[in-house]
Amino acid sequence: MDENQVIITSTNNSQTNYINYSKEQIFEEHDNITLNVKPNQSNTWINDQDRISTLNVKNIVNVFDVGEYILRKLGSLTTMKLHKLLYYCHAWSLVWDEQPLFNNKIEAWANGPVIRDLFNFHRGSFTINSIPIGNPKLLTQLQIETIDAVLDYYGDKSSQWLIELTHLEDPWKNSRLGLGPTERGNKSISNEEMFNYYSSL
Repeated sequence: MDENQVIITSTNNSQTNYINYSKEQIFEEHDNITLNVKPNQSNTWINDQDRISTLNVKNIVNVFDVGEYILRKLGSLTTMKLHKLLYYCHAWSLVWDEQPLFNNKIEAWANGPVIRDLFNFHRGSFTINSIPIGNPKLLTQLQIETIDAVLDYYGDKSSQWLIELTHLEDPWKNSRLGLGPTERGNKSISNEEMFNYYSSL
């Protein structure tokens, strides 16, 4: 097996299939499937600078699972606030736990980081009460502790406060280079960019 590959199981409709995934593809997949590392196989993801060295694939959930956990804990939120809280949960998971919290892309929009998969789910809504397709029971205890720590600090902040904070920080700013303040953009904010910035704070 190539060192840049991992083997995971995709459990869907009661059938289990073993699939070769490149380590980059793991971050592209965001369907509602359960990921588990096949025993005795590599579960290491190395970025170009080797800054994040270990990825436990089985602990990656999707943004809907995390979002539903946040909503159950905080109650109804504006969609913009939920996106920003999810962004910070993901960023600090990269730093504290050395692994992504979820595998959905985060894009640098004019009003701050936005997860397009979640936006497509709630499109047209200003507030959100629940995400029925999310399953918080998939979260590990470590992930819950990380999310709770982020919510303790950011959870009582307003949507606008969170938007303005992300606008001051390098991951969003660097992904918006060349764009005007209100110009549309969909460049992804990379895990590496987030890790490098927040680990330096």
